[in-house]
Amino acid sequence: MRHGFAPRSVVVMDDLFAAQRAERRRSAEPLAARMRPGRLDEVVGQPHLLGPGAAFSVMVRSGRPVSMILWGPPGTGKTTLARLIATETDAAFEALSAVTAGVKDVREVLAKAKQRLEQDERRTILFLDEIHRFNKAQQDALLPGVETGTVILVGATTENPFFEVNSPLISRSTLFRLEALEPTEVAVLIDRAVEGVLSEPGSITDEARTALAERSGGDARLAINALEVAAAISAGRGDDAIGLEVVEEALQRRIVRYDKAGDQHYDVISAFIKSVRGSAPDAAAYWLQTMIAAGEDPEFIARRMIVLASEDIGPADPTALGVAVAAFDALRIVGLPEAGYALHHAAIHLATAPKSNSIKRLIAAASEVVEDTSHAAVPPHLRSGGYRGAEQLGHGVGYRYPHDHPESVVPQQYMPDGLEGKVLYRPSRSGAEGVVADRLSDIDERMGRERRE
Repeated sequence: MRHGFAPRSVVVMDDLFAAQRAERRRSAEPLAARMRPGRLDEVVGQPHLLGPGAAFSVMVRSGRPVSMILWGPPGTGKTTLARLIATETDAAFEALSAVTAGVKDVREVLAKAKQRLEQDERRTILFLDEIHRFNKAQQDALLPGVETGTVILVGATTENPFFEVNSPLISRSTLFRLEALEPTEVAVLIDRAVEGVLSEPGSITDEARTALAERSGGDARLAINALEVAAAISAGRGDDAIGLEVVEEALQRRIVRYDKAGDQHYDVISAFIKSVRGSAPDAAAYWLQTMIAAGEDPEFIARRMIVLASEDIGPADPTALGVAVAAFDALRIVGLPEAGYALHHAAIHLATAPKSNSIKRLIAAASEVVEDTSHAAVPPHLRSGGYRGAEQLGHGVGYRYPHDHPESVVPQQYMPDGLEGKVLYRPSRSGAEGVVADRLSDIDERMGRERRE
């Protein structure tokens, strides 16, 4: 035997043991990990990325991947696609989680990637899961490696990257949006697991399969994990097949389909606001309870209601703002779950209140006029006259005190020169604001101003 070389039988035995160890590790993995595709062709869903001629598919299959951010809900295949990019392009795969990794870890990966590129001419895919959890300094540490091509960054996030990822990093990356899987696509994965991975029971009823596919919210990982739990329950009971009752048991603790750190945070609060604005109290209560049940920050909800009370209701119901502020105070005093009463109380009040966006229109009109007349001077009679010498300057001279006149209304100039008759506030006829509109009509007539309709 030559020095430095092992007999072939020893090498074969080592390979055999290595394969056995790998198989044992694989058998201990969760079902979702064992189901992970080994090729792009095996991926279910995301046809806009993986279909014929799709940019993502062409780029990866041609062996020319670029740094990218994969943005989508949980369980849509972000980690799987990152691994397959490395497989398809024969690149080394390095994975970090932004939850546990820091700048030191990033620099170590960049150093190894640089050495690998220089010595072996092999590229490195750096997969950074939950990239939105990296702070600015940590994200900045990635820039040199991305800019020089030392690594091909694949960041995964459930949050809108335009809110959470640094602009320099976004500008150097291509954004790919992943969508929640359709129930039919989830059903394909269920069938694959039942037929090829699960040992017992070896089947699932059509009713249970449909329920699992539809109730997983497009989250493949959730569906497969629930299937694994259901299979264990069924096997323990000696069932011939996984049935609907067992699937319901496996799903009973499923969290409301809502990612408070991602797009759902913005989409659901938008649905809530639009329901209140549209005077739909039932929908408002539904979206509000969705947020509460999902663990949304209740102060965020309460603050939005305060804004809504002035933006969409305003003078049409002068009590709306007070109700919204009171709900916010109640939340701070008693907290959840008891403050849920106050939040729903406020939501129903706002949803059923008469609506007016006159304050929003007023702000827009005032902003436009102020921008056009930024150097307008205060009329002399409106200037402060409470100091020595003011009268000699003409400040405050000629001002007419409204309370000395009938109805506390007196015709005089209040706007700067050139804007004397300008109208900014145009009240609606909704609710209590109709009374305001009538009073303003009378005031405008006395002041000689144009009508506000």
